[in-house]
Amino acid sequence: MPRIAGTDIPDNKPILYALQYIYGIGPKFAADILKEAGIEPNVRSHTLSEDELAKIANIIDNGYIVEGALRRSVGENIQRLRSIRSHRGDRHRRGLPVRGQRTRTNARTRKGKKKTVAGKKGVKG
Repeated sequence: MPRIAGTDIPDNKPILYALQYIYGIGPKFAADILKEAGIEPNVRSHTLSEDELAKIANIIDNGYIVEGALRRSVGENIQRLRSIRSHRGDRHRRGLPVRGQRTRTNARTRKGKKKTVAGKKGVKG
């Protein structure tokens, strides 16, 4: 497996898709990197030469924040929002959707599994 930016990328995929296995590189950045390196997007990653891999790695190192540095940066940003007690920070702290989505229904990914609350018992009389 070729290794770029500290991440193993798949052997038998086109390099355009293999680059997207690196945290912080999506379809657009992958296409931009390949265009700058002058590499065809549908070439399989295991067929690239060492020079081409080094060129891609150099472009990523010099122009993009990826992997650990990006994860750290995102974590610091969230921690900053929490520490200044902003609305977004409070939503992060409580594990609720941050960007204005509704929570009455359809927030299960952020809220987690349903917590059943006992209903009121009927009053006899």
